[in-house]
Amino acid sequence: MTAAQPIQITTPDLTFAALSWGEGPLVLLVHGFPDTAHTWDAVGPRIAKLGFRAVAPFTRGIAPTPVPADGDYANDTLGRDILACIVGLGAERAIVVGHDFGASAAYAAAALGPDLVEKLVTVAIPHPASIKPSLGKLWGVRHFFTHRLPGAAGRFAADDFAQVRVLYERWSPGFVWPERELAAVKDAYRRPGCLDAALGYYRALELRPSPGIRARISVPTLIVGGTTDGVATAADFEASRGRFTGPVDVQMVPGGHFLHREHPEAFLDVLLPFVGQPG
Repeated sequence: MTAAQPIQITTPDLTFAALSWGEGPLVLLVHGFPDTAHTWDAVGPRIAKLGFRAVAPFTRGIAPTPVPADGDYANDTLGRDILACIVGLGAERAIVVGHDFGASAAYAAAALGPDLVEKLVTVAIPHPASIKPSLGKLWGVRHFFTHRLPGAAGRFAADDFAQVRVLYERWSPGFVWPERELAAVKDAYRRPGCLDAALGYYRALELRPSPGIRARISVPTLIVGGTTDGVATAADFEASRGRFTGPVDVQMVPGGHFLHREHPEAFLDVLLPFVGQPG
């Protein structure tokens, strides 16, 4: 298996720490919450084996990427970070794969910079503009509200970051998470400022969709959902189709919100054919 190489990506606003596997055309892998670039440890080497360069940045504020001075974690800012990373890596275009907050950012990136995004893959998040609120969904994402409250960082860090396991188990019901799967997140959140930055993603959420989320997406897209996701259903993922002017496919695979880690082979079975061979 190809070992990850730590690299840095210099952009006009921030220098991102990242993991890199292989050489070839760029596939950018964008993590979510509570997570780090290590969420792609089983995926990056397999993409590299096809002849691509897979790069997984630690998103803004997630150690070892520094906390941005402006404290801006708005979704379109995260989308522009993706585009800036593509340019910073010297690529003309990239296939973008995003999970959770990384998926929301990837939707925005594809809408704001379709010339830089060759293909789009989103994991575990339906297109945000297509989601219909319900009491069940609001209960499932109650952390969206509690993470914005004063003292949220202290509560999240209590008992050796017990909330990390709570969220993993809530969103991926029935899957037994070994402690080693949570270690990278806890290590990152112990770094000064990192946990507050991670919760800043929630403080930046707004009721009105951003321009990058309101716009339709033209690039070829694969949306992947988990059959046992703790919040989103197959119907939610299917409803995303209306946000696209280009070709879009929806695939449901075994697993919950972290399906790419629970059942990496099942995830790769739908991802790799869509990624294809380097052109």
